[in-house]
Amino acid sequence: MRWARVPAPFGPLAVAADDEGVCRVTFDGGTGPVLDPSGVPGGTLRRAVAQLAGYLAGDLTEFALPLSVRSGSDFERAVWLALRDIPYGEMRTYGEIAARVGDPGAARAVGVACNRNPLPVLVPCHRVVGADGKLVGFGGGLHRKRFLLELEARTRILRDFGT
Repeated sequence: MRWARVPAPFGPLAVAADDEGVCRVTFDGGTGPVLDPSGVPGGTLRRAVAQLAGYLAGDLTEFALPLSVRSGSDFERAVWLALRDIPYGEMRTYGEIAARVGDPGAARAVGVACNRNPLPVLVPCHRVVGADGKLVGFGGGLHRKRFLLELEARTRILRDFGT
């Protein structure tokens, strides 16, 4: 597994890739240097750094990266798959995701699965909110969740209105 750090307005992200794809994204920034995408070894890792940087700049709305997920229960994997279907700039509730994976009463379990998501941002658990629309339960901290949702809202508005 190879790691790189990606600068972000809320502190660097750490991203890792193995031989099959991107396998980890963390909000702790890791211990390695923050690298320009051109200085990152490995094709997948280099693309991940470039795409995350583009996303954070508001220039990229969809990731095109191979993902390598080797953990999680069947339920967690189903949740993570459902998260990938939430369109950029939109939100779903924990209950909606629970219903989507076939267990309408499992909103809390969806929250646990979101917290265990090994690929936050790439698998957009930040797009899941409480039943009342409030920002709750984000492993990266609510300030990061708010930043990511506001970034997507601004980018979507600019894109939709051609500004």
